[in-house]
Amino acid sequence: MVSYKQLCARCKKQFVLISGNQFPVCYDCQKKELSGEIKDPKMKKMFKLPEELYMNNPFLRDIKAKYLRFGNLTEKQIDAFKRVSKELLDASLKKSTD
Repeated sequence: MVSYKQLCARCKKQFVLISGNQFPVCYDCQKKELSGEIKDPKMKKMFKLPEELYMNNPFLRDIKAKYLRFGNLTEKQIDAFKRVSKELLDASLKKSTD
């Protein structure tokens, strides 16, 4: 899929890397949405990732924002979040050991 940079639709100051038909929102603009409290211990453990992963991946931010807004996720959303976060964590660990 083709990726390109586009200005954030909210602040119009920072560029955001997007692919496909996404709404371009930078991390700084979306940070307020992601700061809600997660009460479910299972979900709290799942969303406990390094902040840099959320900064660099709009997909992870979107899933967390949807959970905070609606209070639940589908099994497909949970599986996709776990798979992507595992891949990114593995890549960052591999990158740091090189």
